[in-house]
Amino acid sequence: MQEIVTSPHATGVGIEVRGVRRVFDSGVIALDGLSLNIHPGEFIAILGPSGCGKSTLLRLIAGLDKPQSGSITIADDPDTPATKAREHLAYVFQDAHLLPWRSVLDNVALPLELLGIQRGQRLAPSRQAIERVGLSDAVDRYPNQLSGGMRMRVSLARAMVTQPRLLLLDEPFAALDEITRQRLDEQLRELWLAARMTVVFVTHSTAEAVFLADRAVVLSKRPGQIIADHTIELPPNRAGPIRATPEFARQTRVLYEALDRGQT
Repeated sequence: MQEIVTSPHATGVGIEVRGVRRVFDSGVIALDGLSLNIHPGEFIAILGPSGCGKSTLLRLIAGLDKPQSGSITIADDPDTPATKAREHLAYVFQDAHLLPWRSVLDNVALPLELLGIQRGQRLAPSRQAIERVGLSDAVDRYPNQLSGGMRMRVSLARAMVTQPRLLLLDEPFAALDEITRQRLDEQLRELWLAARMTVVFVTHSTAEAVFLADRAVVLSKRPGQIIADHTIELPPNRAGPIRATPEFARQTRVLYEALDRGQT
């Protein structure tokens, strides 16, 4: 694996996963001794077969679940407690989870409202977040007036409104059609290049991982073990046509072959 060089302007946090084991009450072992380092400001994709522990790993990083053994440290400073570092975390799920009785603007403003920020102070940053995902003309609409792709863009704007230093995404575009998914991938990549937060993105798509990430980690079938840790060798600025290049195909093939090995 090539050496990871992070931007000097990176605002993300580092993540250190050490020997993590997670066993569910049913006896299913999701993860067993998993170790992984994620650098501040890095965009990393996590791939693997269904049930290999990808979503479990995200929940553990987010502090929504706890391992039976091992540790997870989230900080750019080793003396910063993980609970403090997680104050700057945002999580995007596969479903947009928008509140149907709130407008786009008020859905995006919700995290700021929960932080106790007064309405007059939260509207401007909320509008800016909506503008960044290209929905300025939809601020007064309600979720039932939006397409699936638009709802996911609202969810992404809501995640970005607090300017998180760590963004976790669990297959957020999986239910969308291919064209919409590719456009959102491009938008997310642009947002990351501008903000340089740390991003951990779970996906089943090798092409999505190659387009979005600078590094892809492939897990084996359950219990999840790392079978490939691959640096994506593509330029930082990526647009749609790059998907048709031989180099993109080569990068995709590396991940596909790793996934195939992980099934055995």
